This record gives sequence, C-alpha cells and structure tokens, in this order.
Amino acid sequence: MISRWMLLILLAVTGLPAQAQQSPEERGLAIAQEMDRRDSGWGDYTAGMRMILRNRQGEESIRELRTRFLEVQDDGDKSLIIFDQPRDVQGTALLSHTHALQPDDQWLYLPALRRVKRIASNNKSGPFMGSEFAYEDLTSQEVEKYSYKFLREEEHNGRPVFVIERYPEYEHSGYTRQVVWIDQQIHQPLQTVYHDRRDAKLKTLTLHGYQQYADQYWRPDEMYMENHQTGKTTRLVWSDYQFGTGLTDRDFDKNSLKRAR
Repeated sequence: MISRWMLLILLAVTGLPAQAQQSPEERGLAIAQEMDRRDSGWGDYTAGMRMILRNRQGEESIRELRTRFLEVQDDGDKSLIIFDQPRDVQGTALLSHTHALQPDDQWLYLPALRRVKRIASNNKSGPFMGSEFAYEDLTSQEVEKYSYKFLREEEHNGRPVFVIERYPEYEHSGYTRQVVWIDQQIHQPLQTVYHDRRDAKLKTLTLHGYQQYADQYWRPDEMYMENHQTGKTTRLVWSDYQFGTGLTDRDFDKNSLKRAR
C-alpha cells in the first residue's frame, strides 16, 4: 500500500499535477505558446483565396484574391493580400506588418486613386473591403498581442479541444475578448467567438478542412465568419498553398503594393 506521502512524492517527480498547479491564466498562456511553437519555421508561403460575401437577404458577391506571407523572427509576420476579381476591385492590395507589442502597420493600395492609404492605428476594427473580417483579424495573431485564461476542455464536432479566452492588449481593438476552441491534436483554432467593446457577442469564426503542408504546418481550406449583429457572413475558401517560395522583405515593402498585379 502506497502512503499518501509517497504518492505526493511520486506525483511531484512525474509532474502529473503540473497543469493542476497552473493558474487559469498560466495555462491559457502555455496553450497559446505551444500553438505558436508548433507553427514556427515555415519561412514564407503563398495561397489563392475566394471571398464570398453574403448579406442578410442571402445575396452573394464573390471576389478572387492572392495572398503572400513572410515569417519574421522576433517580430510579427508580414502579409500581402491582392484582389484580382471583380474588375471594380482589381489591383486593390492590403499590406500588413504585424508587431508583437506595438500597433500593427497596415497600408491599403487603391488603384482607382493610384494611392497608398495608411490604415490608422485606431481604425483597425473597421471592416476590410465590406467583409465581416476586420483589419485586425487579418494580421498574424502573435502571442504577446493578448493576455489569456484557460476555461475548460471539451469536445467540438467530435474532436477534443482546449477552450481559452484571450483579451487584446491593443487599446484600439474592436473586441473586449475572444473565446477560442483549439484542437488538442494539431494545436490550431477550430472556432473563435468575438465580443465587441460592450462585451456583446459580435461574430463567430469557424475553420474547416485543415490540411498539413511541408509535413508540419496545418492550414484550413475554409474560414467562415458570421456577424450575429448584422446577419452578414463572409466565407474564405483557400487553395494552392505553396511553402518556401523564396519571398523576401522586398516583396512586402510599400512599393510592393503598386507592383502587385
């Protein structure tokens, strides 16, 4: 018979109660850090995207885009989104330089005006090109951009998940908090519920069809954002992921907006 004292020693040695010893804030942060660790080292990639906008009446409009991403060490990542279709938005491009601890830098190129417009730091909660994605939703989700709290473990669509809450550190964020369901196997988000500045439920993002690329990195085939307050939705359908394409910082400077074709 193992005494209670001996059992405590064994548990301490094996580390079994480590999670129990963590506060909800510590465990939430640890889960976010593990997500980041597993998705580091990809370098750069490109992908195609179809954006499907639907209004409250069910009317749809479709846009075709291209995307480019560059991983940045010791800072946030860089991205470029380029619109190809329809003609009225063709050539429009959004450049994002994400930062971990400072406001993100974002520029929008409007070909009709032949002008690069800087997105003000206090306007990142605005909708991007009429979609249900805000400008701040389109930058990389660096760990340092939030504080965290672990809520629970449960199943989501038959898969075991961690449920955490994260709170934006950015003072001009359009959200008070986000509740995130994270797949325990691949450590990728399956669902995020966004609460607005009044803490009312604003939007839900669901991610589907994860595929693994370069034998390590998981990316979704589809992202679906539903706005509960307006009844509008935006569906992003991803295709043709290509990793290691040789992109450099020069492909993500402000001049790259005008070169995007």
